[in-house]
Amino acid sequence: MGIVPLQFSTNSTEPLYAQLFRHIKSQIINEEIEYGSKLPPIRTFAKELGVNNITVINAYKQLETSGYITSKQGSGFYVSKKVSKEQPFFIPPEEAHNFINFASASPDPSIFPTQTFKEYIVEAIDRDKGFAFGYQETNGFMPLRKTLTEFLHNTYSIHTEAHLIQIVSGAQQGLDIIAKSILHSGDTVITENPTYNGAVEVFRSRGCRIVPVHLDRDGINLLELEKKVRISKPKLLYIMPNYQNPTTCCYSLETMDRLLDLAERYDFFILEEDPMLELSYGHELPTTLKSLDTKDRVIYLKSFSKLLMPGLRMGFMIMPKVLLEGFTKAKQNTDISASGLIQRALELYFVNNKWDEHIHYIREIYRGRYEYMLVALEKLKDYDVTFEHPKGGLCFWLRLPPHIAAEKLYYTCRSKGLLILPSPIFFSHLDHNKNSYIRLSFATCTIDEIYKGCEILKDCIASFSK
Repeated sequence: MGIVPLQFSTNSTEPLYAQLFRHIKSQIINEEIEYGSKLPPIRTFAKELGVNNITVINAYKQLETSGYITSKQGSGFYVSKKVSKEQPFFIPPEEAHNFINFASASPDPSIFPTQTFKEYIVEAIDRDKGFAFGYQETNGFMPLRKTLTEFLHNTYSIHTEAHLIQIVSGAQQGLDIIAKSILHSGDTVITENPTYNGAVEVFRSRGCRIVPVHLDRDGINLLELEKKVRISKPKLLYIMPNYQNPTTCCYSLETMDRLLDLAERYDFFILEEDPMLELSYGHELPTTLKSLDTKDRVIYLKSFSKLLMPGLRMGFMIMPKVLLEGFTKAKQNTDISASGLIQRALELYFVNNKWDEHIHYIREIYRGRYEYMLVALEKLKDYDVTFEHPKGGLCFWLRLPPHIAAEKLYYTCRSKGLLILPSPIFFSHLDHNKNSYIRLSFATCTIDEIYKGCEILKDCIASFSK
């Protein structure tokens, strides 16, 4: 039995990927798709449905996160097991408000700068009239790109040129376009292990071979990396050097220098994703890999989703010169251009120094939540739970004692009204540590919710020791 055809509701506020997720989930629960069945390949299915690859990738990602399907490297996605309606990890947004949510790392809507941004949208319309709603240059609104060039130079010591900055509709689109522009079926992509599974599925959708490399305290394990580079000859290395998702680790300068040497020696590119460097609770911002890149080996990807407002769907990339033409062609074939109105408003936001004001404001709010959760989590050390102090970002990464599996703890916490994120969704399916961690986020929680959630978590962990 195959997947019953789906008619998307274009009038619904529910995203297409969520409609597809719900459609396939229903068929699995009702056993209309048999256990062990292989789902259609991403590109084939997307073409059949008339949607972007990203829609199918996100639907499959949620199905895998929810435990309905599993991915087999180099083979595809399969219905993993018979499941009940109570099983999935994924909670629809309309239901999440019923829980204390330590699972979501999305920013808190209560601190969005909506009024200020509204004023710049109006100013952009008044100034540019109908041009604000026309098609933009594929690579982005040039005044915004020039403004970002100056911002990157002053804030991150990244020296680049405006024509190398490419505006994208969020980090996920950036990943997709990079994959389309430089990767082909059979190419190897090396990733951190654990890592963001949404990126892995983008690379896999291109028919790439995914080679995971473990993380140490100072970043990716360099000995393992060089060994796998020699064997697999990768086209791309995908990393998050600062407040890595999910481990929260930051790469040391020595590790960064060695990575750049390896990229030059073995002729591969490094894709550096930087979602929340600004959320540093120390005295100085960490260093980006791109700021150390003298050989033009680093593709730098930054989204404004975690720091400003995810609904803007806005981010940018700095492309190595040799990859620029291919990226532009792939961007044109994807969406022609990002929203001109939002780009104009964002440019005004930066020019008027509102970005720095906003970052200072949200950093202090998140710092308070971070410090409170840090103190609350210290109590878990009595139960053999360990973790590093991340000093930034929006999450904690906890290692559980050997007798507690992350998935079991997830279901126990969920039954008590707490959502956490279990580690299997971040790890290579072959890793023996994949069920040993949980990720906790304080992004959308009040201090009271952090207190109550940590108490629930402590009680649930204690229940496994009885």
